[in-house]
Amino acid sequence: MSSQRFAPEFKEEAVRQVAERGYSVPDVAARLGVSAHSLYKWVKAASPDRTEQQSKELLEARSEILRLRAEMRRVEEERDLLKKAARYFARQPE
Repeated sequence: MSSQRFAPEFKEEAVRQVAERGYSVPDVAARLGVSAHSLYKWVKAASPDRTEQQSKELLEARSEILRLRAEMRRVEEERDLLKKAARYFARQPE
């Protein structure tokens, strides 16, 4: 079994072909002359930790919820103001 070493730039480009360009791991591995097993390991090492990704998504969801709640309060205030104005103008004699 060979213990061939690859430059970090080579590994990054191989992972980029899989992750960003959408090529399959076996295709990229065959084209570059590396084992598919090695390329799978490189892709896994380059991908963010699952808990890290989940915490990022959770933070984004929370900020979206806060933004939507603030928007909802503003819209409800506008609605209430328009209801009061409609009642006021409905009572006015013409």
